[in-house]
Formats: sequence, C-alpha cells, structure tokens
Amino acid sequence: MLGLPDHIRACLFDLDGVLTRTAAVHAAAWKEMFDDFLENWASRSGDPFVPFDIDTDYPEQVDGRPRADGVRTFLDSRGIHIPVGAPGDPPSAMTVNALATRKNILLQRKIDEDGVEVFAGSVRYLEELDRAGVPRAVVSSSANCAQVLRAAGIEHFLPVRVDGQTALEQGLAGKPAPDTFLAGAAALDVPASAAAVFEDAVAGVQAGRAGGFGCVVGVDRIGHAEALRHNGADIVVTDLAELLGGQLSSPSGPSGTVTAGRAV
Repeated sequence: MLGLPDHIRACLFDLDGVLTRTAAVHAAAWKEMFDDFLENWASRSGDPFVPFDIDTDYPEQVDGRPRADGVRTFLDSRGIHIPVGAPGDPPSAMTVNALATRKNILLQRKIDEDGVEVFAGSVRYLEELDRAGVPRAVVSSSANCAQVLRAAGIEHFLPVRVDGQTALEQGLAGKPAPDTFLAGAAALDVPASAAAVFEDAVAGVQAGRAGGFGCVVGVDRIGHAEALRHNGADIVVTDLAELLGGQLSSPSGPSGTVTAGRAV
C-alpha cells in the first residue's frame, strides 16, 4: 500500500521536517535562544562561549523532543544545570521552562514573518492516502501544531491531531517515548502493529520502534539516513514521493517546498 508493507492500515506523521519545512525554522529559533543564553552564561561563569551548533546539537539534543525536554537535554550535554521552574515562568527567568518559552516566542515570530512551507512530495502522499481512504493522524511535539497545519493548508488531510498540548493535557511522555504515537494509533482505532510512523528525527524514530509500530519510515532531510536506520527506521527516504514510485517532476519551491501562507 503506497510503498508500505501490506499489513499497514493507518499512517501517523510527525509535522516538522516530514510535512512542513518548519524544522529549519525551529533550528534557527533554538540557535538564537541558546546562543543568547550561552553568551550570558559564559559572562557569568567564566566558561568559554561555545555556540549552539545546528548541524550537531539540533539533531542530537533537541529535534523531535518537547521544548522543555530539548532545553534540558542540551544543557545537560554542556554540563549546565539550572532550575526547571514552571511552565508559567516569564521568558526573562533563568529556568528551563523560561528558555523553552523564549524559544517558542522566537519561533512564532519567524513563522509569522515567513509563513509556512510544505514539502510538495508530502502533500502528494497525503492526497494519495486520502484517495485510498487510509486513516491519518499528525503526531507532533509542538504546541503550535494546529496553527502550523492551518497556515500550511493541510489540516483537512489530518483529522486526528496529537500534539504538545494533547501531551500536556493527557500527561503523555514526549518522544523518544512512544506515548504520543500510541495515543494517535488509539484515536484512529488501529493497533500499533498495523500503523506506520513517519519521522525525520532520531527521537521520533526511536519512539516508533519503542511503540512496536508495524513500520517506521525515516525521512532524511539533513543527511542522517544511517542514524535513522540505526535507531529503528525500516525504510528511509529523502521525500515521501519516493514511496509513490518516483521523485516529484517539478518541485514548486526550494527543496521541493511550496510556501502555503502566513501563520495565524
């Protein structure tokens, strides 16, 4: 079925990097926030200032994780420990939750200024799934998932949404735990063994494998196919159109993307 094993009856999609080109926007927001924090930390502690590296720190420490978990994981990798704080901390506070809030403010600003790009191959794949009547859900760590889907114009393809807000309300652990993907499969009324997970992040691929899903599709947008395979991807593609038997013949934007509007 559409490039997937015969036993697959439903599809669960990560958002950033799989359907929309917002992963690059997330990475830029993370870098701006962390570099500002790291400069401030260096001036206080006397430690050298080592900038956040989008090529290594982003995929290894924060990509695919809930915001606060990403902050914690990255700071731990640098041996920096600050209070966790609470979700309502003001962005000026020196806590994990405050840094997560700062990152989200920057992300919203960048999306509002630049709009949202969708991967044309992903839209084509969603269209084919829709024609075939295959149940679909989006499973994202982002609390901005609904706004991004609307801005991208693809919300009608994904009637079920499990996102950062859902995880908070239901007490679901974030990726690499499988909880959010399992919640998505339950909402579609299919067992994990009959569902496919589509992920571009190592943490997301790990979540798909940990949840016992019937197929884990790694989407390699940044040249880390081997890492995706090593962490549990059954199939690795650079674009979802490959699952339909070929590349897009005429991409509508850079890297096969189309700009689909401005964030709301």
